[in-house]
Amino acid sequence: MWILYAFASSIFAGLTAILSKIGIKNTDSNLATAIRTTVVLAFSCLMVFIVGSQNQITNISTKTMSFLILSGLATGGSWLCYFRALQLGNVNKVTPIDKSSTILTMILASIFLGEKITAIKAICIVLIGIGTYMMIEKKDIQENKNEKNSWLFYAILSAVFASLTSILGKVGIEGIESNLGTSIRTIVVLAMAWMIVFATKKQSQIRSIDKKSWIYLILSGFATGGSWLCYYKALQEGPASIVVPIDKLSILVTIGFSYIILKEKLNKKSSIGLILIVIGTLLLLV
Repeated sequence: MWILYAFASSIFAGLTAILSKIGIKNTDSNLATAIRTTVVLAFSCLMVFIVGSQNQITNISTKTMSFLILSGLATGGSWLCYFRALQLGNVNKVTPIDKSSTILTMILASIFLGEKITAIKAICIVLIGIGTYMMIEKKDIQENKNEKNSWLFYAILSAVFASLTSILGKVGIEGIESNLGTSIRTIVVLAMAWMIVFATKKQSQIRSIDKKSWIYLILSGFATGGSWLCYYKALQEGPASIVVPIDKLSILVTIGFSYIILKEKLNKKSSIGLILIVIGTLLLLV
């Protein structure tokens, strides 16, 4: 059953990137993240009351709460970097780098969770790594050297934080209902996001957000909420080294919609890179 949750998570995550890209077009990325997180929290809290797990909060151990908070902080860092990267660069470039967190996640899962890196997993790591590199053109790397605040820098940071999120989240949701765990993590992300908004004095810009941006930001929040709820349910029941790669198949959804909606096309080299990433990910299910 956890495999179905993992695939559902990937579909919602793919929609999140497109909806967010449109929503942050004319909005500060940190403010947009804070608004989206507010929607996610409302959505996740609703699910907590639907399943009736709110009473379990008093039984959460110190260890579980600590890892949930750390996971929330890592998630906040990943989100802030990811949506800043989306604002600066093309979805087709940002998404593959963010999804490369699969590699670091498998390595960290081996070190901290005891999930062995088999020969198949090693091959998958190589395929995903090569595929990601092929989707980044040399000129993109050169641009990163010349621009102080480039999308590539934020995309790489997003991937690092995302991998930490998975490992910390895996430990944090042990012995706790997954929806409740998601809500607690979201509270941490929400507090972190709004603190940054007020620290950078961007809160006044909320009045200037147009109707279209509001709609897409809210929709992206619901998509994120759906992705999170499915993702952490899958993570609770299945191995992190398999759940995370399946979730990263959202790259297919993202790139598909980016072609249809944003008219962003892949060249031949990038297409081959995408194929390698997908093959590497699917092999993990063997």
